[in-house]
Amino acid sequence: MTPLYPLKFQPILKDKIWGGQKLQQLLHKSTSSTKAGESWEISDVEGDTSIVANGPLKGTSLKTLMDTYTSDLMGAKNFRQFGNKFPLLIKFIDAKQDLSVQLHPNDKLAKARHNSFGKTEMWYVVQADPASNLIVGFNQEMTPELYVKHLEDKTLQSILNFDAVKAGDTYFIEVGRIHAIGAGVLLAEIQQTSDITYRVYDWDRVDADGNERELHNDIALEAFDFDMPDNFRVQYAPKSNVSTELVSCPYFTTNVLEVTETISKQNTQDSFVIYMCVEGKANLEVDGIVTEFSMGETVLIPACIETFSISSNHAKLLEVYI
Repeated sequence: MTPLYPLKFQPILKDKIWGGQKLQQLLHKSTSSTKAGESWEISDVEGDTSIVANGPLKGTSLKTLMDTYTSDLMGAKNFRQFGNKFPLLIKFIDAKQDLSVQLHPNDKLAKARHNSFGKTEMWYVVQADPASNLIVGFNQEMTPELYVKHLEDKTLQSILNFDAVKAGDTYFIEVGRIHAIGAGVLLAEIQQTSDITYRVYDWDRVDADGNERELHNDIALEAFDFDMPDNFRVQYAPKSNVSTELVSCPYFTTNVLEVTETISKQNTQDSFVIYMCVEGKANLEVDGIVTEFSMGETVLIPACIETFSISSNHAKLLEVYI
């Protein structure tokens, strides 16, 4: 059996009505589309399973890797919990236009309705045009009755919370919270493996045939948590060459790591570790074998690799594990 090593995957590119060209221009994704909205870096969503892009296992699907290597890839506790279903979906998203206003169901509701995981997620802003914003939560205390009234009166925008953002800003988007990515924002998204989205407002937008996109207001109301505190903005103080925690929840932990030298890493998490390069470039060394990756690239280190090093003159990485 081929020994495991740091794995890159072929990006799965998704055109979207709101997409643009930053995935190509800033993250060097291979697409000529002017509507490229998402690059799925690591995915086990049905019908969109990632394929290895480097080394002896090139061409192998993530599903085959999990069937073959089980806990060596996933970590023992992760394999016990998730089996051969990879639990995270890793993306870059380019919003040339505003995304729809939406929310996601929790595990219980998603399982009952869609036989799916819920969709807890987080955002890390890679780049933002001047005056760009994110919509997260409401700008006032909210009840189901008041929300429905604004929805019916077509005044939903007046109760949404708009946050101006810049590179490095980080948001934790729990299930049940209304949100949307604003025009001009390029971000990294880490989330549970789920593609379940309840769209509640789409700016009265129509496609090339004049059709509005489907809304899910009939089923979205039950998914709301109207009592959530406004704790979605992540406060952090990064230090060079030290992993700094951004988000830690039952579904994933994400740190930011600013690398300016060679640092040794020990994987003591009993989990795979994912690195997303959001600035600069770095070399990842395992047993004398070097894997290069640069801004816009993602690398998965299997759980069986316990020691490795990362070197760079300047790189900023997101470090993700369970």
